[in-house]
Amino acid sequence: MEIGLDQGHGDARFDVAIIGAGVIGCAMARRFTLEGARVVVLEKATDVLDGASKGNSAILHTGFDAPENSLELTCVRQGYAEYRQIHEALNLPLDPCGALVLAWSEEQEAELAGLMAQARRNGIDDLERLDRAQVLQREPNLAEGVVGGFRVPGESLIDPWSAPHAYLLQALLNGAELRLGCALQEARFEGDRWQLRTSRGEVVARTVINCAGLYGDRVEEMLLGGASFRLHPRKGQFIVYDKSAGRLLQHIVLPVPTPITKGVVVCRTVYGNLLVGPTAEEQDDRDAALLEQDKLEQLRARGEAILPALAGHPVTALYAGLRPATERKDYRITAHPLRHYIAVGGIRSTGLSSALGTARYVYALYERELGAWHGGLAEPVLPRMPNISECAPRAWQAPGNGGIVCHCERVTRGEIEAALGGPLAAHTLAGLKRRTRVTMGRCQGYYCSAALAELTEGRLDPPLGERLPGGHGHA
Repeated sequence: MEIGLDQGHGDARFDVAIIGAGVIGCAMARRFTLEGARVVVLEKATDVLDGASKGNSAILHTGFDAPENSLELTCVRQGYAEYRQIHEALNLPLDPCGALVLAWSEEQEAELAGLMAQARRNGIDDLERLDRAQVLQREPNLAEGVVGGFRVPGESLIDPWSAPHAYLLQALLNGAELRLGCALQEARFEGDRWQLRTSRGEVVARTVINCAGLYGDRVEEMLLGGASFRLHPRKGQFIVYDKSAGRLLQHIVLPVPTPITKGVVVCRTVYGNLLVGPTAEEQDDRDAALLEQDKLEQLRARGEAILPALAGHPVTALYAGLRPATERKDYRITAHPLRHYIAVGGIRSTGLSSALGTARYVYALYERELGAWHGGLAEPVLPRMPNISECAPRAWQAPGNGGIVCHCERVTRGEIEAALGGPLAAHTLAGLKRRTRVTMGRCQGYYCSAALAELTEGRLDPPLGERLPGGHGHA
């Protein structure tokens, strides 16, 4: 399946082949296309954002707690700045709610000064130290056992899917191509070109950029004969509470982090729910992110210990995501000029925040090591994304929407039909969910699945009629 404005090239050559259509690959396609490159994105799944990018906490991080002087910090800071610069033009939501880093013991409180000093060294100066009374004044529903904390005003909530969709859609509208169901099978570097054999034919490209996420090391082995990093997936499980719980908190509530994990976060979502998670569990499986009842019970207990009023609110959904962790804590971005190859690996839990910055960093690396295109696009096409968040008016509030199909999430027929067409059409139920939130509410599709099956007949693979109502998903 090939998607883009310029169809039917067969084996035509590209300047850049990007492997992987997660959030990093989508941002990479946008950056290189805007710089004037002819780009093709190769994705083995039937739809985009089908790997690590499909499950995260949807926070736009400032980088206040990133490792000092790290590549991750550089990319997060640049990505944060660019998202805030372009989000209005692309009609992407931003909830600048701020975060509270909270201590729940005297030992944790003793670490706050060091964390604040690190944040300032990372360039985040607008911090506010809070004692217990000041914390509870700002968030009166928190457990009274809180000892103190500090506020990071710049931490924000965003839509984790409309952002990468917007990045890739802008690339497609400006000439890039997307090939779905296109698994890399063999690669040869001959002369000054890569010959890539895929499950959908051969692709010829001058440069390959590996954004393969959880399979990044295996793709590098196929390309170079060996890998410079090793991925070891880290699973994070999440609990999503009903929208009635969304009003219990105003801020993102963060714990004092450990050397292994940022810890359990409690925050609203831009869709109006309340989120608790993630866990942090090492595993070998790169595909399955299975839910574990005992871990979810521990997570729920932790969330309700932080925010006791959660105990009175129902759970809407459970989900789990995998992070492409490596043997090092920092990002693994390396150029191989003689082979016209750039590896973009180890983009851990901050990938959503850093994506735009990572793409800028990689393009600068390309210019330095491999050359550059002279002048970007003079007047690039700028898409405006449909809003599925509660941060702005929704389609159900406007006339001519075709009526509501999914009443839990107030998704209209017009939104579903729009998501099934265009340059970045949904091809799976999961892809349709990420574009519209259909079936992701309280009933998890129980009441709207029949109408949705009729509406999507012949448009999804597999057909919705082959699936049972319900399921898990980010909410």
